[in-house]
Amino acid sequence: MMVAMLFPIIFPIITGFLLLVMKEPKSRKLLLGMTGASLVVTGCSVVYALFHVKDQEVLLFRLSEALPIYLKPDSLGLLFSAVVTLVWELAGFFSFAYMEPCKGKKEEGEKRFYGFYLMVFGILTGLGFSGNLVTFYMFYELMTLLSMPFVLHEKSREAIMAGLKYLFYSFCGAYMVLFGLYFLYRYGNTLTFTAGGVLDRTLVSGNENLLLVVSFFMIMGFGVKAGMFPLHAWLPAAHPVAPAPASAVLSAVIVKAGVLGVIRVIFYMFGADFIRGSWVQEVWMVLALITVFMGSMLAFRENVLKKRLAYSTVSQLSYILFGLSLLQPAAMEGALLHVVFHAVIKCGLFLSAGAVIHKTGKTKVDELRGIGKEMPVTMWCYTFVSLALIGIPPASGFISKWYLAEGALASGIPVFSWLGPVVLLISALLTAGYLLPLTMKGFFPGLGYLNDGQEKNGKKLFFSLREEASPLMLAPLVVLAVLAVVSGMFPNPLTAYISDFVSGLF
Repeated sequence: MMVAMLFPIIFPIITGFLLLVMKEPKSRKLLLGMTGASLVVTGCSVVYALFHVKDQEVLLFRLSEALPIYLKPDSLGLLFSAVVTLVWELAGFFSFAYMEPCKGKKEEGEKRFYGFYLMVFGILTGLGFSGNLVTFYMFYELMTLLSMPFVLHEKSREAIMAGLKYLFYSFCGAYMVLFGLYFLYRYGNTLTFTAGGVLDRTLVSGNENLLLVVSFFMIMGFGVKAGMFPLHAWLPAAHPVAPAPASAVLSAVIVKAGVLGVIRVIFYMFGADFIRGSWVQEVWMVLALITVFMGSMLAFRENVLKKRLAYSTVSQLSYILFGLSLLQPAAMEGALLHVVFHAVIKCGLFLSAGAVIHKTGKTKVDELRGIGKEMPVTMWCYTFVSLALIGIPPASGFISKWYLAEGALASGIPVFSWLGPVVLLISALLTAGYLLPLTMKGFFPGLGYLNDGQEKNGKKLFFSLREEASPLMLAPLVVLAVLAVVSGMFPNPLTAYISDFVSGLF
């Protein structure tokens, strides 16, 4: 069991490091072959681990006698690792076509990109397998450092500034979490993940207000990575400058590390009962709903496609945070379902955007009228995942939002029990408003739109040629579009899995 647990963490880190230090290969095929083989082997090892390592424990080393660094995957960690693997594999193989030199332009830093891509894969697996909060924190910090090159990839001034913003925000959040670690250990005597919390009631007595402040700092600290207001600004800065496959994994998975951190702290360290009914819960709900509405509005007003999708991520992540803040079983089930469904959907959206940008070079929404006639398969995939994000039944987004609304109404919290569903509904309408126009104008551009030099009967026509994305790009898009719909039609296995361990937290 030790090998099964360690291999999917260590192998991609080692292979990624070897890619970074090796000389530039003479053949691009060799580079892709090495990366592809590493992705396949790592993916298979994670799948094997999902069925064999639950609740097994492996000690890595000790920072001190009281602070062991060890792995002990539970149901939540394995769910996170499964989502990471799905997204990482599909976006990775998409990147092989995306990074291919296009229109005479050589893609720089491809070897560097794949090296860090593999290393972050291993780090995220370690994050999911972590057995206590100090181990989680170690992998969390490594994830930030090793994912920053995704943002810096183009090495432009804009990319460097975005990378620095990503690093600054992430470190501020991490230090808030580190601040909380000291107090958790002082008043709990352990940092091991324990359903219901670890606080010692005898030690806590008389220090409740201090620990409420600590819990709020830790929520805000992990909320930075999850893009919660007011510490969300790194997301719209980082996504437009990162390559599309990097944007996909940033938005689909890496931001979810912040969500996972919030769950670990509130439900496994403090315990839901400790903050229920407190000012911490109320402020958390307020910030989450502000972020839901603000992100949707900013996405609706944004014209740059990838930046629009980044603001969408800001909004959708706070759907999850709002569900968690209700401290109610159905709402938490909805939040965890949305973690999975949003990862699939947002990966599909960013890869669709990447395929369009790779083929056309156009980055703004108002430049893409008629794109559906040139890239119909890509745009149909975009449309299906968009409908899922909006929450149109039977697509997956409808299921998670149903549970979120049901949990809010059942919570009985004054104002928020009805305000939450109202804000989620308004956000869903805004989501339709910023996603579907690209589909409508893409397939129905209207009359009088000009093509690039193609003429007939003295009039310029729109799109006389089809310029569909390559099969290596289309295959992941089709898989993601199918998953976004089918997982909503047959959600029961996933719902049952989530319900099983959520029930143990309340």
